[in-house]
Amino acid sequence: MIKLLLVEDDLALSNSVTDFLESFAEVTQTFDGEDGLYEAEQGVYDMILLDLMLPELNGFDLLKQLREKGVNTPVLIMTAKEGLDDKMRGFEIGADDYLTKPFYLDELKARIMAQLKRAGKLDDDNILNYADLRLNMANQNVTIGDQPVELLGKEFDLVVYLLQNQNVILPKEQIFDRIWGFDSDTTVTVVEVYMSKIRKKLKDTVFASKLQTLRNVGYILK
Repeated sequence: MIKLLLVEDDLALSNSVTDFLESFAEVTQTFDGEDGLYEAEQGVYDMILLDLMLPELNGFDLLKQLREKGVNTPVLIMTAKEGLDDKMRGFEIGADDYLTKPFYLDELKARIMAQLKRAGKLDDDNILNYADLRLNMANQNVTIGDQPVELLGKEFDLVVYLLQNQNVILPKEQIFDRIWGFDSDTTVTVVEVYMSKIRKKLKDTVFASKLQTLRNVGYILK
């Protein structure tokens, strides 16, 4: 599932946008810049939708701090500030796209999908491939070569997250926050349980051989 962070203090707009986005993504909302920065720093989101005129910390400063901290999550600015200077400033400090209000929701979705494809999160057919492993994001079908493999619920989500972050060290805590969520009733040890399940289901595959455990840290898919 695509995971989006929406940082927007216009409650009416935020709710309408969220209702629309939740048809194809999981959405977390924050309503001021400081909360938005805290959420964005967690590294668990596929994309950030950022207003500029925010209380506590404005969108420009939020984005600047985010990039200075090395967080490279794609950011789409959506704002009423339509001046060329504002757009240039946004791109100069690290925005990936800029959409002025008012906008059509279908255009917002198209821009989100374009950025996710550019970032390697999705391909043109919502298919993820890794050696002989193939995952269909639309219907959650998984095959190894021509043979179907059953990955259920969080198993599927976890494999997708690993594939979307190849060659990146993923701490167990970050995986837990991304897949199970901050408010989960379970504990971070569930990550190890699910990794073991996945290795068993995908044994003798390139995926299993390239999935490495980093002791006391987390995992990396080479």
